[in-house]
Amino acid sequence: MVKKITRFQRFMMRNPFVQFFKFIYLNIKILIVVAAGHGGTR
Repeated sequence: MVKKITRFQRFMMRNPFVQFFKFIYLNIKILIVVAAGHGGTR
């Protein structure tokens, strides 16, 4: 199980598309949190 997880993690780390998707996903998450936090003041 552990070996499979590390292999999958290595594959995810090496895949540039997955990294790009993760980056966009995190940015959208941050934007939603910021929008929700600043939506009350606006």
